[in-house]
Amino acid sequence: MELILLSGGSGKRLWPLSNESRSKQFLQVLADERGQLESMVQRVWRQLDKAGLQQSTMIATSKSQVDMIQSQIGAQIPLIIEPERRDTFSAIALAAVYLYSVKGVDVQEVIGVLPVDPFVEERFFQRVIDLEDALLSCDAELALIGVEPTFPSEKYGYLSPKSDGHQGSYIEISNFKEKPSKQQAENLIKQQALWNTGVFAFKLEFILSILEERGLPIQYEELYVHYSLLPNRSFDYEVVEKANKIVAIPYNGCWKDLGTWNTLTEEMCTNQMGTGTMTKDSTNTHMINELDIPIIAIGVKDLIIAASPDGILVSDKRESPQVKALLEGVEQRPMYEERRWGWYRVLDYTKVEDGEEVLTKRICIKANKNISYQNHRYRREIWTIIKGKGEFALDGELYSVNVGDVLHIPIGAEHGLKAITDLEFIEVQSGTKLIEEDIFRIYMEWDEVVKHCSVVVS
Repeated sequence: MELILLSGGSGKRLWPLSNESRSKQFLQVLADERGQLESMVQRVWRQLDKAGLQQSTMIATSKSQVDMIQSQIGAQIPLIIEPERRDTFSAIALAAVYLYSVKGVDVQEVIGVLPVDPFVEERFFQRVIDLEDALLSCDAELALIGVEPTFPSEKYGYLSPKSDGHQGSYIEISNFKEKPSKQQAENLIKQQALWNTGVFAFKLEFILSILEERGLPIQYEELYVHYSLLPNRSFDYEVVEKANKIVAIPYNGCWKDLGTWNTLTEEMCTNQMGTGTMTKDSTNTHMINELDIPIIAIGVKDLIIAASPDGILVSDKRESPQVKALLEGVEQRPMYEERRWGWYRVLDYTKVEDGEEVLTKRICIKANKNISYQNHRYRREIWTIIKGKGEFALDGELYSVNVGDVLHIPIGAEHGLKAITDLEFIEVQSGTKLIEEDIFRIYMEWDEVVKHCSVVVS
């Protein structure tokens, strides 16, 4: 069985820690077996390794999340990168076509799909393995994993069993209902419906046939170019609700979707992260502070207090899901991002006269990592080194840099930086178009930069 992990979403319910590039699956607020902080994606990747599934797994994601994935679980992770952000049907279709036309996977092979962020026990992944046997033992189009609902949720899909649907290791499903109303959910639970965990299994030929029926290509390069022609809908709506025969296998262990502050804080390893103080009479309250200023909480109850460069949230935990609706229409560039080489934080953004913009960042490059050798069409930069030491390349020449050095980079100049120790600097960008896309990368690996440059003794 080949596995596809889906990594997407903007995680607006976990604002302000989550944004377009740092979705909920990347928040390092859980504890691993050694008590070290880890994210949901790190946890799932570790669990896949223990289940012996990691080597047959690839991740389907958007361009904005590539650096974060590589930073947290490694640069060699096999990725399928969407040309534009769309819903899960498109992501699954593109990954399936890649498996078929590039990797050469047989059309009879079983493909498993699961989200990158479920909070589950390790034995859940044995049930993922069991999906293959369930699918192959009958003529179903889809096999899913279901769990018994604990309340009438309106945000999950429901799998209704046939009256005589129990067939040993699996259950035949009469119908699937995605995100019902609360009243519908209550009725579905009375009918012994199961929550859909978002895990699917199907033969590769099943998804390929759907694409062919719609006149869509099943060659990866061609589908990539015509990606916008795919329906921008979830796999649940586009495929599962329309499937002729579905089976499900039950899972009776812990399964949680940590997509809101009230659910995430139930599994956090501590009540407080970052600078601040909570008095002892502050009960059932969690504080996460990524800012360099203290937060003081006195005698508060049932709150989530979260602060990041993107904003500050103070909310009753039960009411915190409302934050998604309150953010509708609010456009703001991410103020903090993790990259394959480290991280950056936006300190200030200003528009000045004559269309000029000024953007100030604090940037950290981890030891032995480097940013690409690159140039920009619209902006000039000034870098002031505030921590560590490294190597700086500018227009074919290589310099050593240390704390206190000020580096000037004109528009169009070729430049790059490698950290020898953890290196931090303040970057001031100025120009008429300050966007992340204004980067032309010449070399990614520092060995290539060194070959290209001559060393300047300073």
